[in-house]
Amino acid sequence: MADSRETNPGSSGNSDNKVVGVRRLKEAMAKPASTRIFTVANQKGGVGKTTTTVNIAAALSMGGLKVLVIDLDPQGNASTALGVPHRDIAGIYDVLMGDSPITSVIQKVSGFPSLDCIPSNSSLANAEVNLVSMVARELRLKEALVEISPNYDYIFIDCPPSLGLLTINALAAARELLIPIQTEYYALEGLSQLLETYGVVKKRLNAKLDLSTIILTMFDGRTRLSNDVAANVRAHFPKELIDIPIPRAVRVSEAPSYNQTVMTYDPLSPGATAYLQVAREIAERGKPKEEVTFDSNVVNINYKRDGEIA
Repeated sequence: MADSRETNPGSSGNSDNKVVGVRRLKEAMAKPASTRIFTVANQKGGVGKTTTTVNIAAALSMGGLKVLVIDLDPQGNASTALGVPHRDIAGIYDVLMGDSPITSVIQKVSGFPSLDCIPSNSSLANAEVNLVSMVARELRLKEALVEISPNYDYIFIDCPPSLGLLTINALAAARELLIPIQTEYYALEGLSQLLETYGVVKKRLNAKLDLSTIILTMFDGRTRLSNDVAANVRAHFPKELIDIPIPRAVRVSEAPSYNQTVMTYDPLSPGATAYLQVAREIAERGKPKEEVTFDSNVVNINYKRDGEIA
């Protein structure tokens, strides 16, 4: 796949660098039976949460699936990485406050025919305070998604690095929880708090929520530390882990400064290849299970008389 960056002379890492077109993958990804809604959460910052969200979403879209990213982080990094305007415009904050219908704040991501984004904006920083006095404050996002979720195969909610009301809203609205874990020291510390919050939300707000996916990020196979953390996660979460570590890579870090994901910034880089493999595994896990049918025409029954062996 050719490099899809459009470079303006004299510009560096600004909104002038846009994705002008994205090729679809030769092999389409499996379509789920119904919309899969993921909350991507980890209250520890700097673990690659937003990077994981936007790159998996981009890869699934390239695989022919309809994908929506909801930027629920006041920092707005997911909106930036997808090249979506998010300064002084209506976004997810206005939906949570009831000021705008959710359909009015959806934006198309440049170059991706089937990837949309609901951006963050500066007002989202006030949401934690403003939601406190609202009725059913934990369910505002869930109620808003009812209208649009049938339009997508996948919805990814990028959470802030905290366990406040925004993250609670995301957990209450989702069907699945995806946790990126950095293969660094202290990576597993604090995970217990997130799992405790997950348990409370599952019990009281969203019985359908399932911890389905764990991804290892910033992996460096040359170091003993990365391998030890990976082994520890494999031991504790053998079913949830997608055992395709995302390598620590310069290209992955550079891409957002060009308002792109690494899937378009450098599609042949190790980081892009790893995220593509992870996205395909997510799609494979979510594809409809084949129904087993009974065909009486292919069953041969040997009857026997008394005293005879069939």
